[in-house]
Formats: sequence, C-alpha cells, structure tokens
Amino acid sequence: MRESMWLYPTVEILHIFGFILLVGSIANFDLRLLGLHRFVPVPALARHAVPLAMIGFCIAAPAGFLLFATEATSIAMNPAFQFKLFCVALGLANAILFHLGPWRTMAVWGAVNYVPPVARLGAATSLLAWTGAVIGGRLIAYL
Repeated sequence: MRESMWLYPTVEILHIFGFILLVGSIANFDLRLLGLHRFVPVPALARHAVPLAMIGFCIAAPAGFLLFATEATSIAMNPAFQFKLFCVALGLANAILFHLGPWRTMAVWGAVNYVPPVARLGAATSLLAWTGAVIGGRLIAYL
C-alpha cells in the first residue's frame, strides 16, 4: 500500500473521515446527555447521531486496519497505538453497556427530559474514551 502514491493517503483520509463522523456524532449525543442543549429531545437526537456514529466506525475500523497492516510490527509496539486501542475498546465496551442498560429505557426518561446518572456516567466515559482514541492516534507518528 505504501508503494502507491495515492492509496495510503486515501486510506488515511478515509480513516480520519470515519473517526470524525464517529466522534462528532457521539460527542454531540454525549454532551446532550451531560446537559448541553436540554431543549433537544434525547430520543430524537439518538435517532440521528447513533446511525452516523456506526457508519463512521464502519469506515474508520477497516481503514485503520489497513493502515496498521502496512507496519504492523512497529505500530503494535508503539505506546500511543496501544493507548488508542485501549481507548477504542473502552469506547466500544461503554457503548455496549449503554445499549444494554440506559438505552432500553431512554423513551421513558427521554420523554420527561431527565437523564439518569448512569446515562450521564456513560456519556462522560464515552467522551473520555473517544477523545483519548483521537489523541492516541495523533501521537502514533511522534512516539
């Protein structure tokens, strides 16, 4: 992939675009759960933000794998990459737990404009995890 003048940069752009879509959508949803823009109904925002985040992940993950595959041995030992993978795993685990827990009753608490503490905790964890993944990703080239 490195031999091609355009393939590696194209895959890198796809990876960045996917992460922007993922993190931007999730951050918007998480910030709402944490109290920003209380006038926006949580269920309505979720109907838009979550599918966009999933699309973003479906673009970022395979592109990231291709980027990793070009230099797997050296990248796997990079502490920034290891941190990024930890943060992505934390973000995914948090999303699964959120969908198994607060998500199931969101129609109830979303209708009365109340966000339970467990949902706020999940939102804060999500923001930290995905921000960490972005920071780790940027630091790969420097460590």
